Parts: sequence; C-alpha cells; structure tokens
Amino acid sequence: MPRFDVLTLFAGYFEPLRSQGICRRAFDSGALQLHAWNPRDHASGAHRSVDDRPYGGGPGMVMLAEPLLGALRAAQAARAAAGLREAPVLLFSPAGRVLRQAEVQRLAGSEGAVLVCGRYEGVDQRFVDRYVDQEVSLGDFVLSGGEIPAMALLDAVARLQPGVLGDEQSALQDSFSDGLLDCPHYTRPPVFEEVEVPPVLLGGDHARIARWRRDRMLELSWRRRPELVLELERAGRLDRHDLRLLQLLRAQDAQDPTAGA
Repeated sequence: MPRFDVLTLFAGYFEPLRSQGICRRAFDSGALQLHAWNPRDHASGAHRSVDDRPYGGGPGMVMLAEPLLGALRAAQAARAAAGLREAPVLLFSPAGRVLRQAEVQRLAGSEGAVLVCGRYEGVDQRFVDRYVDQEVSLGDFVLSGGEIPAMALLDAVARLQPGVLGDEQSALQDSFSDGLLDCPHYTRPPVFEEVEVPPVLLGGDHARIARWRRDRMLELSWRRRPELVLELERAGRLDRHDLRLLQLLRAQDAQDPTAGA
C-alpha cells in the first residue's frame, strides 16, 4: 500500500483527488495514502517566510531550504513511526527527467515516496543537492508549482492499485504499459456519421482482434512517437510480425515522407 507524503504550500490542491472518481476509490479503500506537509509550519520569524530573493539578483523568489527540510524531516519521522522504510524524495522540476509509465508502475508497487512541490523561481539548490533523490518533469513546459505534476503522478499510481479499476485488464492495456501507445477504441453504434467500426472488431475472433490491436498500437506509435518503437526494437521486444509491419511502415515513409507527419 503506497503512502505519499507531499511537501506543499497549497494542500487544498489535493482535496479533489480524495473526493472524485478513481482516485477517491483508491483513497477510500485504503489502497493509497496521502499526507500533506506545509513548509510554512516549519518556517521561522514573525512572517513565517518560506521564500527569499535569489543571491546574484534577478526576478522572482526562491524557496528557502530550512522550511523545506523541516517539513521533510516531519514527513520522514511520520513514515518511520508507521513502520515504513525511508522513501525516495522526488522534486517536480522542468529540469527533471520526464515521468514515464515504468516509473509510475515502480512507485505503484512500492511503499511510496516524498513529493516536493516547488514554487516561485525554484528551490534553494543546496536542498536539492543534499535531500532530493530524483527530479521529475511532465514535459517541456513550465507550471506555477509542483502540485499539478504531483496530482498527475498520484492519479497514475491510484489506477494501478488492485481493485481500484472496474476491470483489472484496463491498466494492462493502457498506453505505455508495454512501451507503445494504446490502439484506437470503438463502441456503439456500429455506424457513426457513415463511419463503420472496423469489421475485425465485430467478428468475435479474439486472436485476430488481438493482432489488429497490436498492429494499430505499433502503427500509431510509429507515426506519433517513433522513439518508443525504436526503443523496443533495440531491446529485442518486437516479434516477427511486429518487425514485418515496421518494415512496411518504413517503406511507406520512404515513398511518402509526409506519411508520418
């Protein structure tokens, strides 16, 4: 049962997770635990400041190391009192490694982590260097703080907990679960605005359906995220049928360079 301790100035961001959708099911069942720790509770001075101007000048403010460390120590002490081992400390930052499903799966099967939600221009680098185990990013864009990335991570972890999804197979078929994007999906009616559901999905041949879905996953991944396919190819994780389709896709690209655009 993963437990996540979040260091944040804005714990209210996380309340919707406890009360909505799949995440609510994870928290209500006890499959996932969340505890918030406010660095301001560990700040000193009359104003309990958690930030200050950067040395060297420049715009914005930088989060102070001391309040963050106080919150981190409180979180670690609470985890230890609960009988948990020391958890990795993750900081959400544009400088971090992009979060991938493999990391989500690892965290979902672990005892959790401490999540540090930065604000302002960033966090004092001395805290990062000494106490952060990994910096995590959602992509090449900037948010106002780490709360939204933390919520995204918690949502991704929640849906992997046993009993949270209505069908356990749903998580196994997600995009990135086996390194590829998911295939297209169709439901009723069988004809929508003169477009029919692919006949193979209506035929009841489960082997053909599985192959069709795998082919579409490979094709969609090649067109939109070719690096995913190349990574599987290098790792020897494509079967002979996959490789034949990949060869065909490459031949199509050679004939029409705009095919994958």
